[in-house]
Amino acid sequence: MAKLKDIADYVGVSISTVSRVINHDESRVVNAETRKKIWDAAQAIGYRKKQAGKLPQTKKEMHKHSFRLGCVIAVPQNKYNHPYFSVILEGIEKGVQAEGYRLEFLHSMGEGIDISEIQKLVKEHAIDGMIVVEGIDAEVYAWIKQHVRVVVGIDIADPEVPVVAYDRVSAARDAVRHLISRGHRQIGFIGGVGLGGSIEREKRYKGYKEAMDEAKLEIDPHWVIDVNWDVLQSYEIVKQALLQNKERPTAFFSASDMMAIPAMRAVTEQQLAIPGDIAFFSVDNIEFSAFTSPPLSTICVPKLEMGRVAANLLLDYLNQKYNIPIRVYVPYELKLRHSSGDE
Repeated sequence: MAKLKDIADYVGVSISTVSRVINHDESRVVNAETRKKIWDAAQAIGYRKKQAGKLPQTKKEMHKHSFRLGCVIAVPQNKYNHPYFSVILEGIEKGVQAEGYRLEFLHSMGEGIDISEIQKLVKEHAIDGMIVVEGIDAEVYAWIKQHVRVVVGIDIADPEVPVVAYDRVSAARDAVRHLISRGHRQIGFIGGVGLGGSIEREKRYKGYKEAMDEAKLEIDPHWVIDVNWDVLQSYEIVKQALLQNKERPTAFFSASDMMAIPAMRAVTEQQLAIPGDIAFFSVDNIEFSAFTSPPLSTICVPKLEMGRVAANLLLDYLNQKYNIPIRVYVPYELKLRHSSGDE
């Protein structure tokens, strides 16, 4: 019979680390990637936790249903290293672990979308419930809804399933309103195309446009910059735009911190000051945003809580506590820092 030491040797970690993960001990933090490796190793070598002689602690535990849970996330980068999504995933994992569950799989939708991979995972693990993080390919999503009993979304646009989100339109509008209140009249936009197929249909762009229209300010199409949600493109495209256009905005609103940070570098490389020449306001409040030069003003999104709430909703629906698709909006707040001229 496989032992904890076998898992530790397999993964290359200490026995105590394996024990904490297997026993859902959160007294010390074990990062998400290591946890996944440990669970994968336990399954690969056939480890089974000893249950003999242990009685359920409560009647609730005795009669508790056993559900098999999965998660799909719409991000091509390494899901555990992405500074926005990794925090959401941590919240999901903590939420299901608190109820005695774990994710059977966590699948990242990369550039090459393969529906057969999702079909295989769902069938092999006999998945009862799944969390879908952000919008994924329509064909894949339709298949999931048809074959998985309960689906909960995080920041997806589907009125038929329970969803956890923050109001992206309002958040963007508030950020741009703040730039306008600081005297900016020429404000550019940095972002990307959503599943709707155009940047104009992306929610954060809609919020940006609403604030500009409200203040009767014109939007210069040269400074609505589609960087395809790619950090390298954000740097290169903003750099080229600054070189090619004599007239430049006095501020940028960026749809995410990950796009704002390389754009800020492009600005400073042209010997322009932030916020003196061009101010920046962004969205997400990833950990790095407080350590840019200057620190980045951003919308603080409660990422960990979004993951926890989604996990709780998934289990509530599996336990048939609700029969209508609830939509939960978590609050956001403006983190005012020096990039927008705030101290």
